[in-house]
Amino acid sequence: AVFRTPLGAALLAVEVMYRDDFESDALIPAVLASVVSYSVVIAIFGESTLFGRPARYPFHPMQLPLFALMSLLVALLAALFVRTLRGVEHHFEKLAIPAWTKPALGGLALGILATPIIMYIGHRTQTPGQGLGLLGGGYGAAQMAISGVERLPGGWQGIEILLLLCGAKLVASALTIGSGGSAGDFAPSLVLGGLLGGAFGRAAQLLLHDPSIDPGAFALVGMGTFFGGVAHAPLSALILVSEMAGSYDLLVPLMMTSGIAFVALRRTSLYEAQLGAKHDSPVHRASTLLGALRVIRVRDVMVTDRPFVTFDLHTPGSELIVRIDEQSWQDTFPVLGADGKLAGVVSADDLRSLAASREVAPVTVAADLMRPPVFALLDDDLRSATAQMLQAELRELPVVNDAGQIVGFIDEMETAKAYLEATATRARPPTLS
Repeated sequence: AVFRTPLGAALLAVEVMYRDDFESDALIPAVLASVVSYSVVIAIFGESTLFGRPARYPFHPMQLPLFALMSLLVALLAALFVRTLRGVEHHFEKLAIPAWTKPALGGLALGILATPIIMYIGHRTQTPGQGLGLLGGGYGAAQMAISGVERLPGGWQGIEILLLLCGAKLVASALTIGSGGSAGDFAPSLVLGGLLGGAFGRAAQLLLHDPSIDPGAFALVGMGTFFGGVAHAPLSALILVSEMAGSYDLLVPLMMTSGIAFVALRRTSLYEAQLGAKHDSPVHRASTLLGALRVIRVRDVMVTDRPFVTFDLHTPGSELIVRIDEQSWQDTFPVLGADGKLAGVVSADDLRSLAASREVAPVTVAADLMRPPVFALLDDDLRSATAQMLQAELRELPVVNDAGQIVGFIDEMETAKAYLEATATRARPPTLS
């Protein structure tokens, strides 16, 4: 609603949560919320775009190498911005002063930085006292990089001013945000990318003597490249910038540069809380576990090389007690019928209770203690086998073949090991900066 970017904002909400994933469950709610908020704002204030623009940005395939080169420079600037921001935050955290004074100290440092720059630029552009975005959001400076203004000199002097503003805005934003001041990082990301992109476009136009190069196009592409790369949200960034400019003419170069910046900034993130993927989120951990277990078959993880104890229906209680002491690993004991097929199971806990009842043990047989047969088939998925174990309150399950004969066991330890191995390639700790 604020930036007049209904589609880009809805996509950003689901993309920015993770570095390599999407919060797909939130897509439809985000789209509907964006439609409602955008409609309300437009009904009150009318349609407009955040940045003014020429009628068209014609697409020139021969300029794609220039956009690719610019994206690498923008990625370097983004990495420098994050490093500077984290450095300022670290230094302010170490200061032994009351927390409420730190933003004031950051504001003082900002004033010391910005005042001489404002005076210098005012002298060069004949507009004294103009902050040009250093003391605010900076959208005016970004607009200047896109379309130019009368007070911005032409030629290399204009490029010098844009680069000076870019460096000053980087430090100013780091001082404001890093000291705990009331400021965001979205606007500086757009402005920094726009200023560098605008300077690059003007330099390319001068060096190549090519009037078809539009510095405004490079400024807009620089915006999407910077934010898309440093926020790991390339798709939403290119839509956001297109909506801000009111044109999808730059979609192709934005696609290319956002992809390059996304790869180049893999180890750099503007948002410290951003996780790698959905399976790193505690919200999705349970569903991720179930999903991993569904694709693993029992035959792939069952234990087949351990000797195990079985009983028949008429095994006396005294023998049951003796046999359980002979087995160190087994907690579930199959009871076989006359045909050799599984007729039921007896748990180690049941046998321990029997051993504690000296009067009952001599008159008890395995058929008296056994539960209904609980087992897993070779082609069952590990999730269903685990569910059976939990429901029967057993630590193991016998695995039977199509003939009903026991061919192995599946237990809690093997289930946990299989899950860890299945998720080891995906479970990477998030890289924050």
